[in-house]
Amino acid sequence: MMKGEWVRAHTNIALIKYWGKENEELIIPMNNSLSLTLDAFYTETRVIFDENLKVDELYLDNTIQDLAALEKVKTVLNIVREKAGITAKARVESYNHVPTAAGLASSASGLAALAGAASLAAGLDLSEKELSKLARRGSGSASRSIYGGFAEWQKGTDDDTSYAIPIDDANWDIGMLFIVVNDKKKDVSSREGMRRTVKTSPFYQGWLDTLDADLSAIKEAIDQQNIHEVGAIAERNALKMHATTLGANPPFTYWSPDSLRAMESVRDLREQGYSVHFTMDAGPNVKLICKQSQLAEIKAYLLRDFSESQLIEARPGPGLHVVSEFSK
Repeated sequence: MMKGEWVRAHTNIALIKYWGKENEELIIPMNNSLSLTLDAFYTETRVIFDENLKVDELYLDNTIQDLAALEKVKTVLNIVREKAGITAKARVESYNHVPTAAGLASSASGLAALAGAASLAAGLDLSEKELSKLARRGSGSASRSIYGGFAEWQKGTDDDTSYAIPIDDANWDIGMLFIVVNDKKKDVSSREGMRRTVKTSPFYQGWLDTLDADLSAIKEAIDQQNIHEVGAIAERNALKMHATTLGANPPFTYWSPDSLRAMESVRDLREQGYSVHFTMDAGPNVKLICKQSQLAEIKAYLLRDFSESQLIEARPGPGLHVVSEFSK
């Protein structure tokens, strides 16, 4: 039996979006993306390789998962087994520390934590670059959760060249506030949404054509610690991404009436002089990019239209690391 340590990875939110795959199997994206890792949301995972196990097992929050949930996990485990020269099946124990009903996809933190935990349990000493490539094979956005602060996932051209790199530790006045809107399960999954948009939306090429300029501009704004420009670029990038879905066949959107209400609240805050902008992923929830020092003021304003449970504050978070005390 090879028993590993508990490893923690935090979720990241993309400011320059990843939307569309060039290679489905290897999860090679159509474009580079850039994200901010956050302190508020994380996953803790331990892996045990055991010769007595007949099949791989995944326990999420103490509940054994079905074969569908195991699919991405097995991809990562198989790569680790091949690298380590072992054949033992694995028991994966994972706990998601995500606020109830946050509507925040945990695949980024979950697969990044798995990559770290599985490689440790197998006795591998992988670099951050190798861990990023490994995490990517489970979930593309997980490649960025290896790092704290800002990270850029470089699309590359193959399995060896597609990985994330650190950009900035975000040790300055930047934070995020989540507006969680109560919506039913989305009709179109992220995976299906990407496929449909890439294949059928006439707006998709226009989205790709503007990405290099967005990336260059936001990295310059991060370097200058210019919160207004970082937010403005991220907001435009998110709106362009969501515009591509309206051109898909059949068209679709992830927005809900409350999403639009949240966007309007952000515009109202800007009129009052706050440097605040929004971003959205493939779902209805709205994430605000603002000064960390103004999170409390912005939250107080939003309480006029949203409940306390719908508003979650977040600050820049750390990269992948072993935890000495498990916080179940």
